[in-house]
Amino acid sequence: MALPNATHELEDVQEDGHYEPDGDEDGSDDDSYPIDHYDLVSTPNDFNTTTLVNFIDSGVVTIPGFQRNFVWDLKRASRLIESLIVGLPVPQVFLYEQGGNSYLVIDGQQRLMSIYYFVRKRFPRKEKLAEIRAETEGQSTIPDKLLKDNKYFRDFRLHLPEVVPGTPNIFNGCDHSTLDDDVRRKFDIRTIRHVIVRQVGPKGDTAMYEIFNRLNSGGINLRPQEIRRCTFDSKFYDILYKTNAHRKWRTLVGTDIPDLHMKDVEILLRGFAMLINGENYHPSMTKFLNKFSQDAKSFDQDKLEQCESLLDSFLVSCSGLRKDSFHSIQSRFSPMIFESVFVAACREPYDRRQEVKGTISRASLNELKKDPAFQEATQHQTTSRQNVMTRLERAREILALN
Repeated sequence: MALPNATHELEDVQEDGHYEPDGDEDGSDDDSYPIDHYDLVSTPNDFNTTTLVNFIDSGVVTIPGFQRNFVWDLKRASRLIESLIVGLPVPQVFLYEQGGNSYLVIDGQQRLMSIYYFVRKRFPRKEKLAEIRAETEGQSTIPDKLLKDNKYFRDFRLHLPEVVPGTPNIFNGCDHSTLDDDVRRKFDIRTIRHVIVRQVGPKGDTAMYEIFNRLNSGGINLRPQEIRRCTFDSKFYDILYKTNAHRKWRTLVGTDIPDLHMKDVEILLRGFAMLINGENYHPSMTKFLNKFSQDAKSFDQDKLEQCESLLDSFLVSCSGLRKDSFHSIQSRFSPMIFESVFVAACREPYDRRQEVKGTISRASLNELKKDPAFQEATQHQTTSRQNVMTRLERAREILALN
């Protein structure tokens, strides 16, 4: 099945170079999938705006991590609403059918949330997005109490430029309830084309990552972890998101601001993937992390609590380390150093269903970073199985806890 193109919605943001790239980012790790491996069916549907809002409120349509990645400002959201009011065409939305009356948004999040916020007459404050994320963790919708709180949201009144200098836009300053009755009814019944994609075979949802990847390949490319956020969202991922905002973790990373492209979340994911399933690692790293993310969706509550407790205890074990302890010689946070240390410190506690005891020896960590075999395995073909296994083995042999 040939997948159609979609209009990408995320704005380009330059990398700050805070994280050291690995084989995935330098192009040496092939993350492509043979699309003919899947049997996919796509069906067009037209839903009006009222139905869409009801779908979101009821959970029929799920926008994974919606509160984590709404990036449009009021001006851009207002332009979309104006387009719908006056009848201009807007890009279609893509949904992935997960089951009966359950659909996941794989392209169109910004448009759907702009419509939702306009009908609810509230718009998130940009400076409060991190707090909104924390308040809505693990929930599929925004609680009314939070939506009405002026600390987090403001009134959504359309912010539209003058048609010509000196001639105000007739919709500027309006909210959903103050639109002219005929205009509001026209907006409420305005339909948007939705393409629903369903995986017929093989069994499961393995096609979701590739569908999302291809839909977004025509614009600004999303990073693999941004796509995983939308395709493999789970209670395990909620643990990673929660930890990513934790002060102890932000101190180790060296910045208070979570990475827009979710590189910091991916580093935590890599640590657990190597710990739990590292013996089965084979390139590419992208496919390996995708497979682990899919498996993590089925973690039971006991496994989730074990992972969260282990991760918390690991962060405590790092309390005596310098802020740059996981940095490479290029003075950037190294995923390879972190995952090696994480697996070495957590291997035995994980197997015994215990927490990490003691603190990581600063001297042993420095010894590991200077070890010739470890350094060689971090320089070239860093995602090859041999180099990944070498790093994990050297860390296990050298790292010590006090």
